[in-house]
Amino acid sequence: MFPVFRTMFSRLCVLPVFSCALAHAAPAASPPVRIDGRIAVSTSGVGPDVLLIPGLASSADVWRATVAHLAPHYRVHVVQVLGFAGTPVEANATGPVIAPVVAALHDYIATRHLQPVRVIGHSMGGLMGMLLALDHAPDIGRLMIVDALPFFGVVMGAADVASIEPRAHAMRAHLLDQTQQELAAAQPAFMKNLVRSTGPAAAAAVAASAASDHRVVGQALYDDMTTDLRGRIGAITVPVTMLYPWDETAGMPAAAVDQLYRTAFAPLKQAELKRIDDSRHFIMIDQPAAFQAAVDTFLAR
Repeated sequence: MFPVFRTMFSRLCVLPVFSCALAHAAPAASPPVRIDGRIAVSTSGVGPDVLLIPGLASSADVWRATVAHLAPHYRVHVVQVLGFAGTPVEANATGPVIAPVVAALHDYIATRHLQPVRVIGHSMGGLMGMLLALDHAPDIGRLMIVDALPFFGVVMGAADVASIEPRAHAMRAHLLDQTQQELAAAQPAFMKNLVRSTGPAAAAAVAASAASDHRVVGQALYDDMTTDLRGRIGAITVPVTMLYPWDETAGMPAAAVDQLYRTAFAPLKQAELKRIDDSRHFIMIDQPAAFQAAVDTFLAR
């Protein structure tokens, strides 16, 4: 397996996240609103609506700098998947995670009459954005996917869900058997694959990931690995921007990384793909200026 594939697999297995310790100032947010025991959503700012969905095991605070950047001009809705980053597990304690969370996102969007809302999703949040665009098309006006694939199994050489399911099952079982202490001990090593930069944000990421409930992480990981949208994404009709990172230490030439993502998203003829260099999985951390510029372009389209 190429080093970049090992890196991408690490991204999906245990994604570190950000806590409130991030130094970026953000506008005061409304108290979180819980939906179906699956998500909690807080809002800040005034203007057109933008919905931010974090990734696997992530805290909503991964978007802290993004919210601070957008809130003067947009009403920003920031999602927290319950059970991640020390939040109460509630309904995510048993059974599938991704499908019910997508249903809760639709419930939130529809009951607050946000359609069509602009959605930005990172990693598993990007996969959820694709599912919203497919299963609840009126909900989304445009979609930004930040380093997610329609089928993650391709980076592990899997041809389809049937071939990846045994490994997904094993990963879920491993995480279910882990203690929170074991999960926490693994985070520094994983962090090196996920974030190129160092400093307080990286330390906060490790701490928040360690607080994620290992049962919810395990099930969400299984759901992600066994979701294959390659045959469906061509039906997405809204404008799509796809950001993906490249780092010279990833072990794969930039051209090969370009090919990987462009092949994966080839059915989305209207998609605009943009590579962010000198970055790993958390583009908003490694290259915040480039990320915010891409977000501004996306929202202004």
